[in-house]
Amino acid sequence: MHFRRNILLKMMQIGDLLLIGMAFLIVTWLSYAPDNSLLVFEEFLALRIKIENILAVLVMLGIWHLICASLNLYESKRLTTIIQEITHILKATSLVVLTTACMALLLKIEMISTPFILLFFALATLLLCLGRISTRIALAWIRRKGRNLRNVIIVGTNPRAIEFSREISSKPELGYRILGFVDDHWAELDHHQLQGFPVVCSLENFQGFIRTFSVDEVLIALPLRSYYQQASKIFDQCEEQGILVRMLGDLFSPKLARSDIDHVGGYPTLTHNTGAIGDEAILIKRMIDLLIAIPSVILLLPFFPFIAGALKLTSPGPVFFIQERVGLNKRLFPLMKFRTMVEEAELLQADLEHLNEVKGAAFKITNDPRITRLGHFLRKTSIDELPQLINVINGDMSLVGPRPLPIRDLKEFNEDWQRRRWSVRPGLTCLWQVSGRSSLSFTKWMELDLQYIDKWTLWLDLKILFKTIPAVMKGTGAS
Repeated sequence: MHFRRNILLKMMQIGDLLLIGMAFLIVTWLSYAPDNSLLVFEEFLALRIKIENILAVLVMLGIWHLICASLNLYESKRLTTIIQEITHILKATSLVVLTTACMALLLKIEMISTPFILLFFALATLLLCLGRISTRIALAWIRRKGRNLRNVIIVGTNPRAIEFSREISSKPELGYRILGFVDDHWAELDHHQLQGFPVVCSLENFQGFIRTFSVDEVLIALPLRSYYQQASKIFDQCEEQGILVRMLGDLFSPKLARSDIDHVGGYPTLTHNTGAIGDEAILIKRMIDLLIAIPSVILLLPFFPFIAGALKLTSPGPVFFIQERVGLNKRLFPLMKFRTMVEEAELLQADLEHLNEVKGAAFKITNDPRITRLGHFLRKTSIDELPQLINVINGDMSLVGPRPLPIRDLKEFNEDWQRRRWSVRPGLTCLWQVSGRSSLSFTKWMELDLQYIDKWTLWLDLKILFKTIPAVMKGTGAS
């Protein structure tokens, strides 16, 4: 069983590299086609290839493999849905394409342009998804024929255990054959519907059962608070005989957090993470931030002296306004903006608190007397926020994320659910920015921030970035 599984995983690894390589080759072939006409494939193969290009491709193949392996593309997918697997593929191809783009910039490969990258991403994702779907269809057909099955016993006869057995037995394509339950007799056991599966042995006789019968997996569904010793003993017995053990992981029944297994200093830990932005997503977001922010700063830098000159001519004071803001996990960082208010505007805020129009931990006045004439224009067009691209490059902010708030606003928060907005990096723009900006209520603003955290996808970030441009041009909700 393990031998066949290892062979399948090796075939999947080789297949993925072949599919990604095929996508790269096809896009390269199309890129060489002159005058939008297809290059004859024989002529393409006859092109002279430099040794350094071969080495670069080999390095890229190695990096692609490491990326796919690190994102768990080659773990058992029996209990995952096709949507979950496609999500993993999207993360992998996003990192593959971004890494390829970075290598192209470093090695100055002119052929790898923006259209090349976009087409490579689309084709690699399509081919990998088709490959995984085909594999699933083939394995499901084989398992329905009674092959490639795994024998499993369920320890416990509580409602969770019974519900799990019902779910697994209703999906023969997963390839699980339930041998029965393991539990001691208890008062209500005879009244429980065990889905037609027998109680094969008691907890005390468990070791003898797995010595005799063919068991591939054991699922422990005991309530750990009252059965910890028994569960621990069963785990040791399975480990001794090399049997895979699973546990129903809803120990704390989280309302929002996702559960996962991590290793910290060599120790396995059950991790509950709230929101959709996990470790891989953070890496993808960071790479996108740098790929967009660095060229943007280079392009915009020549305009900064003109903005600085206009500020100096229209009002006394510094060009930049630097204020400590609350960032990731409430860490403070210096936020940079072009100054839009009079000097020492922060000292004047205390006298204006009674005019605050926001019900909640924020401060907004429609016609704030501290804003200069040029400041109104800079705010309406969001030009004042351009220096925050430097904050993005420094890693204090992201392009997309909840807007960073001053320390004053942090002290005004009185509901803990709102504080979850600081579980991600703050951003230049977010759902609030493209949904009315300061015309929205504070509660709605916080709800949009949490909606972004819970529903995050790479596509959502791109949609927000694209929607931000017309919102800024219209000055919607700006103050």
